[in-house]
Amino acid sequence: MVSIAVKHACFLGEGPVWDSKTGWLYWVDILAGDIHRFKPDTGEFKTTELNQMVGAVALCANGDILAALQNGLTIIDQHTGQWICINHPEKHLLQNRFNDGKCDPAGRFWIGTMAIDESPGAGSLYMLGADGVLSLKIKGTTISNGMAWSADYQTFYYIDTPTLQVVAYDFNIIDGSISNKRTVITIDEKDGYPDGMTIDSEGMLWIAHWGGWQVTRRNPATGETLFKLPMPVANVTSCTFGGDNLTDLYITTAQKGLSTDELAQQPGAGYLYVWKNCGYKGLPAFEYQAD
Repeated sequence: MVSIAVKHACFLGEGPVWDSKTGWLYWVDILAGDIHRFKPDTGEFKTTELNQMVGAVALCANGDILAALQNGLTIIDQHTGQWICINHPEKHLLQNRFNDGKCDPAGRFWIGTMAIDESPGAGSLYMLGADGVLSLKIKGTTISNGMAWSADYQTFYYIDTPTLQVVAYDFNIIDGSISNKRTVITIDEKDGYPDGMTIDSEGMLWIAHWGGWQVTRRNPATGETLFKLPMPVANVTSCTFGGDNLTDLYITTAQKGLSTDELAQQPGAGYLYVWKNCGYKGLPAFEYQAD
């Protein structure tokens, strides 16, 4: 079912996002400091080397890219290549970095932080408004990861990887406030740790499993596992739907954490994978709406 989309090994591939306007898939290699993009229609593959860590990227409504760089949240002009730093909530915390981010239905950018050495409770989750102002949403996180919003925009789903849980919050689209935290999915450690996540058109969550050799489809209303997609590599980091009809599932993976022997046994670790015409459909990525 799964095939190699791009035969380029990322050390820590993450955060895929599909641009429905252009037909490009973007993703990052966090620790290498690269933004990759791939156009399935033509087979084009391009890399932008940033020379600093990049936790996530998001699409901007005007066609630019918003990148969570080590030096701050930055708009990258797609025409000129110019960088404009907007804000940085933790510039005083040199031991932290950004990890995973997405835009919400109102066009605000949600971005998590974590300690580079993964110290427990060192991270937070922030929301960047259209005006460039940051607000703290969740504090005391360890490895801030998967995010998704329900189709009715009333629920926000979130993963802090070591908790082995997906939690849900009531979401207020007007001001971006979250409340009423509850656990909706609990992961068995033997299945691998929950990492990145996306949501399909039926409201089901697709979760990448770090160390779990799989992506799972789960029902957040019941916690039930509906489907397991086996992967040829252990460290599966995130997934998103792409393609003309959003029916292709793209999956990022990583080499990080694998021994020399494990890397030899997993030559495709770090590649970008795709499950074409998977039988399910995604939702378009939300874009950052800057003032």
